[in-house]
Amino acid sequence: MESQAEIVVGPMLRYVGTTTATVWLETSRPCVVTVLGHSTTTFHVEGHHYALVVVGGLEPGTTRPYEVTLDGERVWPVDGERPRSVIRTREGENRTRLAFGSCRLGHPERVPYTLSASEDERGVETDALWAYAKRLQGGEVEWPDAVVLLGDQVYADRVSPETAEFIRARRDVREPPGEQVADFEEYTRLYREAWSDPDIRWLLSTVPTTMIFDDHDVHDDWNISEAWVTEMHETTWWEARITGAFMAYWIYQHLGNLSPDELAADQFVQDMQADADSGPRLRERARKWDRDRKSSRWAYHRDFGRSRLLVIDCRAGRVVADDGRAMINADEWRWIVEHAEGSYDHLVIVTTLPAFLPHGIHFLEAWNEAVCDGAWGRVVARLAERVRRAVDLEHWAAYQRSFHRLVDLLRSVSNGIGGEPPGSIVIVSGDVHMTYVASVELGAGAGSSRVLQVVCSPFRNPLDTHERRVVRVTGSRAVAAVFSRLARLCGVTSTGASWELTTKRTYDNSIGELDLDGRQMTVTLFNVGAHPESDLKVAHRERL
Repeated sequence: MESQAEIVVGPMLRYVGTTTATVWLETSRPCVVTVLGHSTTTFHVEGHHYALVVVGGLEPGTTRPYEVTLDGERVWPVDGERPRSVIRTREGENRTRLAFGSCRLGHPERVPYTLSASEDERGVETDALWAYAKRLQGGEVEWPDAVVLLGDQVYADRVSPETAEFIRARRDVREPPGEQVADFEEYTRLYREAWSDPDIRWLLSTVPTTMIFDDHDVHDDWNISEAWVTEMHETTWWEARITGAFMAYWIYQHLGNLSPDELAADQFVQDMQADADSGPRLRERARKWDRDRKSSRWAYHRDFGRSRLLVIDCRAGRVVADDGRAMINADEWRWIVEHAEGSYDHLVIVTTLPAFLPHGIHFLEAWNEAVCDGAWGRVVARLAERVRRAVDLEHWAAYQRSFHRLVDLLRSVSNGIGGEPPGSIVIVSGDVHMTYVASVELGAGAGSSRVLQVVCSPFRNPLDTHERRVVRVTGSRAVAAVFSRLARLCGVTSTGASWELTTKRTYDNSIGELDLDGRQMTVTLFNVGAHPESDLKVAHRERL
């Protein structure tokens, strides 16, 4: 007799609108998944079974507890220790609260992992996302309308303990890629461990999530340069790694980013659900996503009342050719410009990599790009390429043509391209393992919108003492003066924009909130330390 189906990962509440919602999960075997009277059959990918249940007919502006049944048997909720999982529909209201952050190692929330690195080499301190879940469970704070995961949801190149044990049990880690994720099967274990803590699982089941990948979801330095891409494709193990990465990303992250209307219109989604085993179909498409940057668009948007969340892919769609480097390929950039147009109270642009960095780091990256492109000759260009990869010089500043295009877009939006100018344009980013707010002035031609860069990173992966010292130095005024001069000597031109950090940079595990209320906005950044000091503390709050 076949055993009862169980939930392996999830449930995760993904899209929520006024009358519809989607719930994603992975199950232990094929089954029928039912949520609030809406059912779907799981689809199969190489021994794994998944479902995305579209729940319709909900009442706007209501809070609805839900259960999950598999083949008619209730499997969620599993206990009564935490509040019920609910779906909170919107009602066209103009107030929106978004929580956000990036860079989260999926280590267990227990000692020694909750200690600082100085106390135990395995310590990565308290998970800010976990602390946020505990805060919401207390019932004394306002719930967010969505949690925006800004990249590095998993670390394929620094796996968590149970995944490392699984890897060692199935292959020889003395062979490349060692104790890193090698293929799709190992990715499934990594995602399972990252999202299985009971409090994280509860949070993801009851607060909608929207997400985008960054480098560590695949590999450190992913698509940093043409030389890096060539080198990786010459290895014996990269093909399985990148194919598995795209397969897992499509299933575990991207699928839930789509609205019910987008799901219904996506023929690839329909084909995947119809196959007896859609693994070969997804594997073939994943290879194409890696080889042909124009074959996919991972960017998307969601609207919350009169505010738009525009999520940009800064990794998979890059152009890395040395003679035409671009953060985003031309086709996808046209889509981004088109969807930035309109009348909004606020435009929130999610780009995993910050556009406006501390000045020393900005000009270092701009100078490095110019030297990599031959400003000081071929020999120095090869040395600059090594520096680019060693120090991760890969943000918008290191793609100057793209940086100029972004500033031009911000000016257009602030002048009301396609509609009324938004009260604010907020660029929300992670990646750099520090937290700060920068106020941006767009210079000549700027419109009326207030422009901010808000950076919040990491959820859980703090820099060590040496790394913090290096970051502080490279962000200093002295370093900025030196590299701004070098950048100009190499032909780097100004966009006319200027920016200043309005907060001190912090380096602890962090999570942020944006409270968008009509034309007003409040930014709050929280920090959390090592065990036992694991409560979220306000590091910065600013009302605009």
